[in-house]
Amino acid sequence: MKDETYDVVVVGAGPAGSVTAKTAADRGLDVLLIERNPEIGVPVKCAEGVSKEIEQFVEIDSRWICTDILGMITYGPDGTQVRLSVEGSEVVGYVLERRLFDKVLAQEAARAGAEVRVKTQAHRVIKEGGYVKGVQVTAGGEELCLYADVVVGADGVESRIGRWAGIDTTLPLVDTYICAQFLMCDIEVKRNYCEMFLGQEIAPKGYAWIFPKGTDSANVGVGIGGDVSGEPYRALDYLKAFVNAKFPDGKILAEIYGAVPLSGPIYDTVANGLILVGDAARHVQPITGGGILEAIQGGTIAGDVIAKAVREKNLSKRRLMEYEKRWRREFGKVLEVGLKTKNIVANMSDAELIKFLRPYAGDMILKEYSERAFLKELIKRNPKILFSLARVIF
Repeated sequence: MKDETYDVVVVGAGPAGSVTAKTAADRGLDVLLIERNPEIGVPVKCAEGVSKEIEQFVEIDSRWICTDILGMITYGPDGTQVRLSVEGSEVVGYVLERRLFDKVLAQEAARAGAEVRVKTQAHRVIKEGGYVKGVQVTAGGEELCLYADVVVGADGVESRIGRWAGIDTTLPLVDTYICAQFLMCDIEVKRNYCEMFLGQEIAPKGYAWIFPKGTDSANVGVGIGGDVSGEPYRALDYLKAFVNAKFPDGKILAEIYGAVPLSGPIYDTVANGLILVGDAARHVQPITGGGILEAIQGGTIAGDVIAKAVREKNLSKRRLMEYEKRWRREFGKVLEVGLKTKNIVANMSDAELIKFLRPYAGDMILKEYSERAFLKELIKRNPKILFSLARVIF
């Protein structure tokens, strides 16, 4: 079996993995970024929406922007509309082309000096003396041992890298969205608005969405609570019903299925010689299921901490805990509030949802758009959740 040695091996070339690899390579480390699929960015398992906050972390490139988003419209079970926008009709976010976006992030990692390999499947971690020391992989039919000072698990929901290292990454169904999505064309959409639909008949313990990708195309999907999913009430069944009602003559170009973690962050995101990022660390906003921003933020922090730890030759969990402290400081509270809000809203009956949405009906105009600003406005307008959430976010 062939052996190779690096400072860092990153498993998974989604946004979190690529940004971690780029950051570590920028700081002079020898980095290998591996991806099990034959092509980075494929298959897409994402509604592809992201807030304008992304501009703080990456330079916007028109090649991977499908649509500028001016706001979000949420519909209650009775048709109540809540239209979220920003003063001055400014762009609040984008619908991305993830096939291109993910490739660009991996290219940036490569340009920074990281080596990138596809069709490379990890199947165990290498441990010595209580430390993760690398991963064993299969690539092109060949078994390889990739040794590293630090291994980064960017391998998604229920991370196997984390589990093999001794972290419990099991995700209960109650903390999961089971999702189905169609890329559709020949449909009438609101060109610059994302739409979300709530209701037990539409998406129990979840929501349906329409994210425009052009004048007559969109990602149309449904996410339902994992604990209510099962024959004959799967996410796909709800999606087909939603599409038949909204777009009976629309054309389906692609089908996407997957699971999204809604548990809030797992207890440990580090171990001796190991860091988890992105979905593997549960860095996903529970109230929306979005995680691109957190993936990029977390990856940037991880790459920086790893570089310092490698230079210091201290790869202990205690040293790598700087990563956990920093991400919790940067976006941990927003995830915590999102989780509390999700747990309240997801368990409401349709009658309770209608009552819940009434204080927000009409236009909700923010001075700026961010997850924190939105959650603050949500709390201020609804006394029901004010006292349980206010002390967390303010």
